[in-house]
Amino acid sequence: MKDEGMMKRIIIATVISFVFFMAYDYFVIQPQTKVAKEVAQHQKNANTNTTKTNNQIENSNNKISKTEVKKAKIIATVKSSAFEVHIDELGRISQYILEKNIFNDDKGHKLELLGTKLPKPMEIRFKNEELNKESFHTPVTIDKNDVVLNGKQQTVTITQKLKELTLQKIITFYPDGHYDLNVKLSKDEPYFLAVGYEPQAAVTMYAFHGAILENPDGTLEKIEDGDAEDKTFNNIKIAAMVDQYYTTFMYNLKNPMTVIETSDNPSDKVPVLYIKGEQNLNLYGYIGPKYVEVLKSINPELTKVVDYGFMTFLAKPMFSVIAFLYNIVHNWGVAIILFVVLVRLILFPLTYRGMVSMYKLKEMAPKMKELKEKYGKDPQKFQMKTMEMYKKEGANPLGGCLPMLIQIPIFFAIYRVLINAIELKGAGFLWISDLSAMDPYFILPVLMGLTMYFHQRVTPNNFTDPMQEKIFKFLPLIFTFFFFSFAAGLVLYWTTNNILSFLQQLVINKKMQAIEKAKKEAKK
Repeated sequence: MKDEGMMKRIIIATVISFVFFMAYDYFVIQPQTKVAKEVAQHQKNANTNTTKTNNQIENSNNKISKTEVKKAKIIATVKSSAFEVHIDELGRISQYILEKNIFNDDKGHKLELLGTKLPKPMEIRFKNEELNKESFHTPVTIDKNDVVLNGKQQTVTITQKLKELTLQKIITFYPDGHYDLNVKLSKDEPYFLAVGYEPQAAVTMYAFHGAILENPDGTLEKIEDGDAEDKTFNNIKIAAMVDQYYTTFMYNLKNPMTVIETSDNPSDKVPVLYIKGEQNLNLYGYIGPKYVEVLKSINPELTKVVDYGFMTFLAKPMFSVIAFLYNIVHNWGVAIILFVVLVRLILFPLTYRGMVSMYKLKEMAPKMKELKEKYGKDPQKFQMKTMEMYKKEGANPLGGCLPMLIQIPIFFAIYRVLINAIELKGAGFLWISDLSAMDPYFILPVLMGLTMYFHQRVTPNNFTDPMQEKIFKFLPLIFTFFFFSFAAGLVLYWTTNNILSFLQQLVINKKMQAIEKAKKEAKK
């Protein structure tokens, strides 16, 4: 195996370890997901069938304008230390405000999750057009106007009296953001209950935005913004609208629901979810940040709305380990550093052998040059002699590449964890006040570039192509500029990894130098 080929693989592996976890999700996984959706359309099991949505739902949507939303005045508020819920005169949750300052927007205003777009959570759409129109022009009454939770749940009853029926919504709000919902109709009349438009807060191209549905077997249906269609999903346990950090969802884990996917705006095709109603409907819901521990405390199955994409199977355990470390040290920055140390310890045997192989390959460079000069015109014999020398010296030509290739899925998974972890929002570390945002002073990206440069300096290499060597030397500078806009938590992970790699390489270099020195002295 030629040195040039081996060094090319090392360069490629290094670059991929950075580019892969960013670009793969955006340019590969998302297109594959679209294809998978088309395939899944023809492979639905008996529990999940897809049909066309009743056109009357879409017609009802089009009759509700933004003007009507603005005119629907607030008639009640539900307050806790963490949030404030506004209920409007149509019996909907018109706004959900997060009280903690760490969620404030750039202007210092409290974060309003629901924005102004339709539909609102708990919005009722009757199948009968005349009845639906009447419901949007008939104010509701509520038994409590100002509710303060004070650490305990509170129940409110919303009543809407229409000409042909009476509608009741009995809602029990809990301090952690979840609620119980019981919808009662005085007579059986087909209707659809809105889960709510997706939160209008955190938007990034690297995080999933859209709808997530859980099937009875635990698998997920994911509908990304721009991919909405008119479909009906049967036996759904969780129906969620999500963005990077926040979610609004309804669920019934014991009695799965029929969920209709559609889009209120055909131009952007953002999915909107409705639950098929019953005369006496019991559901549960949640609005707020996607805190894993909060969702787990309500029901562990609800943590499925925190989706890490293709690497979820690896990312979820990683987050659990980081969260465990956080519960010990009570600082997310320190927890990330400890996690890197743990990963390095687990991978130590592999990385150690890889670094030793790279050192041996560097020492073998003169002998490789001799072989090339002697057998260069006979590729088969050159290959055979090269492999004989590798075996004699105990060197593995892939030893330097393999550790980096194995770390690619680890880097990708930790990237998905840190880009989606709202736990990092407002989490401080040294001079950094928010690990979910970029370093305001760019100290970490620069430090990351420097540590990468110094690691390169002590890492053995045997470049024979000057162009490859120049590209390799420019990588720290390129990576530094890339990381300027990245979340500080992710840059902290990478920087710590670089420092540990640098220290480990120094130790191995000294050990190998001592071995070589001992061999030379023994020959004398």
